[in-house]
Amino acid sequence: MSSVPTHPQNQRLLDAVCRRGVLISTSVRYWRGCKRLNPEDLGLDSSQVSDRLIQLGHKRLIPRDALAPFALIESRAHALVEGSSFPFLGGIGRFVPNPRLADLTDRIEKLREEFREATLDFVAGYGPLRESAMAEWRQAAHQMNGSAERLIATIEQSFPPAGDITKRFGFETRLFQIAAPDSIRLEVVEGIEQLEIAEDRRRIADDASRRMQADLDGFIRECVSSLREETARLATEVLATIDGSENGVHQRTLNRLSTFIDSFRSLNFAGDQQLEQTLERFRRDLLSRSAEDYRNQPGAMATLTEGLNRLRENAVQLARADARDVLLRFGQMGGRKLSAAS
Repeated sequence: MSSVPTHPQNQRLLDAVCRRGVLISTSVRYWRGCKRLNPEDLGLDSSQVSDRLIQLGHKRLIPRDALAPFALIESRAHALVEGSSFPFLGGIGRFVPNPRLADLTDRIEKLREEFREATLDFVAGYGPLRESAMAEWRQAAHQMNGSAERLIATIEQSFPPAGDITKRFGFETRLFQIAAPDSIRLEVVEGIEQLEIAEDRRRIADDASRRMQADLDGFIRECVSSLREETARLATEVLATIDGSENGVHQRTLNRLSTFIDSFRSLNFAGDQQLEQTLERFRRDLLSRSAEDYRNQPGAMATLTEGLNRLRENAVQLARADARDVLLRFGQMGGRKLSAAS
């Protein structure tokens, strides 16, 4: 057998990424309680109904508030994952740095338990809820000019049977270790046709290797850039908050800055040393005072705003710069592993 080796730079980056985090995929499913109505459902001739004037679309089978707990849990789950991860290679998953993993999975598990309790409550009350909704639909149908019987039949058929409703709900989270084959193995072949197939596979492997290099480069650069942009955005928002306050700075504003620095450190898997050091200096020099100290000490507020302006300018400059230095150091993390193994 022969093989096409993975490009060394690809392997170094991949090893470094593998060591620094995992992929997570979270799915929240629940019955949406909607039905798309057609003109025929109302006893109307579709050829005589103008889409420009009448749009039936999706209509709610049950009141919105009956499913509100699931919509809230779904939004909280997505926000939680997005706040602790980065989109990986076009969104095939979310990359979670190791320092964020334990807290994220614990909080996801709490949401999963909330979802389970909400599902049990909904299933237990599904029968009465369905009957109540159907009573409202019957009342509404009889006030329409179309066929009330046809509409009621359509609505009744749109409700899942009581025995199947539980299947419409699910909260699933999966973790994946990022990996790629060390090589594409090729069988020993005979004949011109088989040799051509083997050559095609080698060419495809080479192309895939080049794409992997570009994808990993882009992923790491995007992660570094997003954290730098977020830092600049936070500094801008805090400056605006201070400027709009009559009483100077509030303690919750300083706490927000401190929390952000902690969050940055846990998300900084790529090792953006320059910005991390800048943030740590900012914490050491400007967040050791309380908000009351800043309000009572002459000139202290000016020092804080000057520091925020410097932080914003530094973050903006870094965001506009090429993250090549970070990428090179990050690749060396994987290189050290390869060297130790050789």
